[in-house]
Amino acid sequence: MAAAVVAAVTTSVSPTDAEAERSGTEDELRDVVAEELAAAAVAVAAAAAGPPNRLVKLPLARIKALMKADPDVALASQESVFVIAKATELFVETIAKDAFVYAQQGKRKTLQRKDLDSAIEAIDEFAFLEGTLD
Repeated sequence: MAAAVVAAVTTSVSPTDAEAERSGTEDELRDVVAEELAAAAVAVAAAAAGPPNRLVKLPLARIKALMKADPDVALASQESVFVIAKATELFVETIAKDAFVYAQQGKRKTLQRKDLDSAIEAIDEFAFLEGTLD
């Protein structure tokens, strides 16, 4: 994106003869302008992005504690805790999106238990969950 902005501006900016004489050549001036615009574009993009997001939103310490609650798990590496947390987030996101479709069909914006039940019954991916909400 920054390259497109720089290319568009550098082609449309043509310095006057006086400016070209002061800074050397017209090409040098275009290079300076291009560098300034590129730096400004990077600064704007960084400001728009805001603070960096965490890779996982679930608390890793709690995930690790739940994993260690299983008697078959003696040790849990940080990598395994991270993978389980990320997989859990993706699973919750998927089932929530699928259940939201059923909420929209009922002209609601709030998920209810019946929406989750409908998603579990209708989508084969969630067949392993049948009976878990009873």
